[in-house]
Amino acid sequence: MRTPPLGALVEPGGTRFRVWAPAATRVDVEVVGRDPLRLDPGDGGHHEAFVEGVGAGAHYRFRLDGGDAFPDPASRFQPEGVHGPSEVVDPAFDWTDGGWEPPTLEDLVVYELHVGTFTPEGTFDGVRQRLAALRELGVTALELMPVADFPGRWGWGYDGAALYAPSRAYGRPESLRRLVDAAHAEGLAVLLDVVYNHLGPDGAYLAAFGPAFTSKHETPWGQGMNLDDEGSRGLRDFFLDNALHWLREYHLDGFRLDAIHALVDDSEPHFLQELTAQVRALDGPPRLLIAEDPRNLNTLVQPLPEGTGLDAVWADDLHHQVRNVLAGDTEGYYADYADATAAEIAQTLDRGWFYDGRPSKQTGRPRGTSAEGVRREQCVVCIQNHDQVGNRPTGARLHHEVSAAAYRAASALLLAAPETPLLFQGQEWAASAPFPFFSDHNDELGPLVSAGRKREFQDFPGFAGTVPDPQDPATFRQAVLDWDEREAGEHARTLALYRALLALRPALGPPEAARAEAVGPQALRIDRGGYVVLVDLEGGARLALPAGAETVLTTEDATFAVDPQPPARDGDAVTFARPGALVVRTA
Repeated sequence: MRTPPLGALVEPGGTRFRVWAPAATRVDVEVVGRDPLRLDPGDGGHHEAFVEGVGAGAHYRFRLDGGDAFPDPASRFQPEGVHGPSEVVDPAFDWTDGGWEPPTLEDLVVYELHVGTFTPEGTFDGVRQRLAALRELGVTALELMPVADFPGRWGWGYDGAALYAPSRAYGRPESLRRLVDAAHAEGLAVLLDVVYNHLGPDGAYLAAFGPAFTSKHETPWGQGMNLDDEGSRGLRDFFLDNALHWLREYHLDGFRLDAIHALVDDSEPHFLQELTAQVRALDGPPRLLIAEDPRNLNTLVQPLPEGTGLDAVWADDLHHQVRNVLAGDTEGYYADYADATAAEIAQTLDRGWFYDGRPSKQTGRPRGTSAEGVRREQCVVCIQNHDQVGNRPTGARLHHEVSAAAYRAASALLLAAPETPLLFQGQEWAASAPFPFFSDHNDELGPLVSAGRKREFQDFPGFAGTVPDPQDPATFRQAVLDWDEREAGEHARTLALYRALLALRPALGPPEAARAEAVGPQALRIDRGGYVVLVDLEGGARLALPAGAETVLTTEDATFAVDPQPPARDGDAVTFARPGALVVRTA
């Protein structure tokens, strides 16, 4: 059963203030320009009161037991930053998406973007101006990296502090609503990356109001979130209300749930099962729930009540295998993918993930669970994402570290895969901009963040040398995409390849009918309906063509390569002199 929503809720004649503060005997709301008003204590540690004459635009704080005054943990906007007063926001909006039907999971092509670096403007409105370009590219959903407000002028968003408030760095709440409404008009779904596994180290005042943490569990960020200890009901309800608020007030189409392996919860039902059930109970179009989790757990996508009931999960095995083959990565977690072969990649494509209980190459212990019963579209795969790019010492992308030919071949592999593909901003034109980790913390916290970053990735050799300082404004600025470059040279040709492959994807047939096999040491054949995709990740393999096959495209066509080297034809086979891919029609 849902509890009433939290925050400053605009009603006829005034605003209702409702806050979870079980540790406080007295809570006063202090609206700027008015006398303080004590909220009435209620069930579950909640306090609330209706204040006449207070409307949208009013600024306020909550004072606890006559001590410090804090922003509202459920603030809808923080106009002066996460440490400033909260603003009352009326969610009313002139929506035009009444007939909106989001893409099905089978039709999903996800485009992950960071609002602050996706355009020079770095705003929701800036993203909105580029929606037509994304529709023309052929993706079907945007995935916004976290937009909940954070300290400073910029950041990745995973140190969120005001979890209900779109960052003032990106625009006002109505700007986000305009973006979602316009995206739906273009036929694009909008997913939001949300973080419930920790709170940011600066400006997250939720813990001042109630027992947000528990010593029962440890995470990479310290104590675990209190999902199963004394007083956990209030925090669970806070997170549930937060998720539902994004869906109701912003018409978002679902979530990417960050690092759910760090959501430690020994109670029943698990927090994620409760979240899934409440999202499924909402009126309106179906919403997608996609998890980030490295464990390859089949239970995550099994239906409630036995499973978690999520729609899909990020599956990193394909990314790691491709990086090992093309870039030679073996450090850190890549050790489990050393000496990857086309046969192993084919197994990943046929299952959705590689580690299905088989022994880890690194430890010898079983890793993952069986992918039997997991539909391949339930596995989200990539060759770039914010983590895998940003967690490299300089934020280098795959195409910065391998040849253009190898990158085109890997791109064809990704977009022919029966799994759900995810693109990271700019990869479709082989953007020159890196995506290093950046932050804008205060002078005390900033150096600690920089040092902690190096410590976290000490097993990766590049972090032992000089790496961009996350706190240097130049580190942020170099991550901003250059949209002008996509019109010329290798960038334009790469973009043409992505558009062609994405235009072809709907014709490739259902994911469950796809079959992959190795046809060389690093060469694969993928059968998709009436099409066959042949990919050679190193070049030199003799690739047999199906009888009567009609060539649709190769990654060495002059349309896609500045210095094309078309494959040599030898009877019923072709050979690429360097990495390449070929798509043929067989029916």
